[in-house]
Amino acid sequence: MVRPIDTGTPDLLAELHDDGVLVATLNRPDTRNAFSGAMGRALGDIYRMADADDAVRVVVLTGTPPAFCAGADFSSGSDVFERSDAQAFSANPVSPPAWRIRKPVIAAVNGHAIGVGLTLTLHCDLRFFARDAKYGIVQVRRGVMPDALSHWTLPRIAGLANAADIMLTGRTFMGDEARELGIASRVLPNDDVLPHALEVAHDMAVNTAPVSVAVTKRLLWSSFAMSPSEIDRAETDLHHHLMGEADAREGVNAFLERREPNWSLTVNNNWPDEWPGANEDI
Repeated sequence: MVRPIDTGTPDLLAELHDDGVLVATLNRPDTRNAFSGAMGRALGDIYRMADADDAVRVVVLTGTPPAFCAGADFSSGSDVFERSDAQAFSANPVSPPAWRIRKPVIAAVNGHAIGVGLTLTLHCDLRFFARDAKYGIVQVRRGVMPDALSHWTLPRIAGLANAADIMLTGRTFMGDEARELGIASRVLPNDDVLPHALEVAHDMAVNTAPVSVAVTKRLLWSSFAMSPSEIDRAETDLHHHLMGEADAREGVNAFLERREPNWSLTVNNNWPDEWPGANEDI
């Protein structure tokens, strides 16, 4: 069963599957899903809802074919990069970004992803790319600069040398090179990207413990600002939080009995109160 979710705009479609997988779809196919303000606001709202709703286990972000997101909307010509209200403008158009929420987010990049279309995927935990699509952070070729916190995400994902190659040249590349550059988690034939992402999301929703995944994700994204001793302390504290609880027993029993686990802990009811990043605001 699939339950549609009202996003408040046709620019973003959303539906929650009965396995706990929420699919959010960028939906401006006539412009190859060129990014709009309404799309960004709605996506942030969906992320916030996913974080708060224990029925949501995994989010999949994709685009209505034939593209994932072609980047900025150039339908107004050069006015697209005119100055706007300085107080209202943010270079990051989606708040919260996907890494701040406690549910895993998979980008099913099923077609071209250019500019903000690519930088938004860097917010996600996993990125599955289409082999024959075109990718690039091209803003320096348009007289502006990379956005959506990509100066923070891309060096962490791909390394400084690859980030410089991508961001300073503004060049485009295909799926296999995206994997070589360290951006893509996996590269697949274009038509296989979304089905594969849904398969992985379903496996995670069923077979991974919600709180275990949530604290692991939060610690991963926090780790670059932490020392080894801080990581050691956080891992130890989180192990104490999880060990001896129902899901720690259920995970082992389900494995030994060769059955699907029946998790009982939830992110909202069993989130640890004190550890680095525990109460990070979204």
